[in-house]
Amino acid sequence: MAQDRRRRRPARGHRRGGSARPAAPGPVLDLEVERIAHGGVAVARHEGRVVFVADAIPGERVAAQVVDAGRERFWRAETISVLRASPDRREHPWAEASVDRAPEQRAGGAEFGHIAMARQRELKADVLRDALRRMGGVEAEAAVEPVDPAVAPGVDPEAGTGWRTRVRLHVAPDGTVGPYAARSHTVVPVASLPLAAPAIQAIAPIARTLEGATAVDLVAPADGDPQLIVRSPGDHRSRRDAAPTITERVGERRFTVDRDGFWQVHVGAAATLTAAVQDLVDPDRFDPAADNQDLYGGVGLLAAAVGDRFGSGVRITTVEADAGATEHAGANLADWVGARAVTARVDRYLDELAAAPDAATRGLRGATVVLDPPRSGAGRAVVDRLAALRPAQVVYVACDPVALARDVGLFRAHGYELEALRAFDLFPDTHHVEAVARLAAIV
Repeated sequence: MAQDRRRRRPARGHRRGGSARPAAPGPVLDLEVERIAHGGVAVARHEGRVVFVADAIPGERVAAQVVDAGRERFWRAETISVLRASPDRREHPWAEASVDRAPEQRAGGAEFGHIAMARQRELKADVLRDALRRMGGVEAEAAVEPVDPAVAPGVDPEAGTGWRTRVRLHVAPDGTVGPYAARSHTVVPVASLPLAAPAIQAIAPIARTLEGATAVDLVAPADGDPQLIVRSPGDHRSRRDAAPTITERVGERRFTVDRDGFWQVHVGAAATLTAAVQDLVDPDRFDPAADNQDLYGGVGLLAAAVGDRFGSGVRITTVEADAGATEHAGANLADWVGARAVTARVDRYLDELAAAPDAATRGLRGATVVLDPPRSGAGRAVVDRLAALRPAQVVYVACDPVALARDVGLFRAHGYELEALRAFDLFPDTHHVEAVARLAAIV
């Protein structure tokens, strides 16, 4: 990336949401909610127009106030009261995000918290399945799996709380500290941060005022004490200054990461994705001596997953545009004789492979590629280049179902087929879902 990893998803804290709310409230509509759309909002209709409504559940009847009527084809609205509740509606685990509060005072970042956990996962699976059908051209089923409690200490699996190891809070001009309200940049004062890991809850300065600050970052690494970083308008770090680092851990393996760099947010996510990648790599197609690749590799987490699965002699190159992450990847993978770390943009790196003298006959034939792009996905430029090099299989880790579905469609146009798919609830009480897919070269 100038930062590929940092574009991937909000690495810390609560979702900023969209544009500012309109100066004057719109009409209040009586809506029958039909389904959940990509992005976590529900879909209803009013006089033939689609209305995207927040804080509702399919099957409910709600009163919702229009907050954006600026488009001809659809409006946006906020639930202000539930007229007929779904049996899946529950009390929100975060009081400050409850539908009982005025929309402009609802904390953002927990937009599914009003939905029972099992139903949350069903709705996420529906969105993933629909996206793959519409954009990928495939019918695929994947239940969204909860994180194994064995790799997620402190997490309440029924409430979906206690899982965030990175949180960003914002500071209002008067010094108030809190998350942004959903879909706005208004800072909401809160008395708790239930989605945060207990270590972060213990140090979060939500009862203080911090005049002159702009944000507060909270990080709870696997090894070491939690850290609180107050951000100010003039903050900057010279390129010559060493970035502060932390240590993360998956099982017995440790990873050095820049404190401000990318690491999975859920306390159990890194272990979950490690196991999923190891499971989805087809051993019958895996060649340890091939030119195996870990693209958008960060600090080497998934390259390590492949190495641990198939042995320290595996040949694998991890590619990442963030030079700091690549430096850490080299150290984190130092015990693999066949591993190397390259700093490069993925599209340009693939161009270099394609320009090699033996590319026409060799390319990446026989290789396994782990592809873990930012939230926007790999996109046509990368998929076209990668498919032309003909790896035997691609294990694609995705944090956005629509981006995954689009890229699956692109791979299928190049003679690859979706062979396996798993999905994981790495963001409980939000609409986000993580998926891991295996695409294999068929023709």
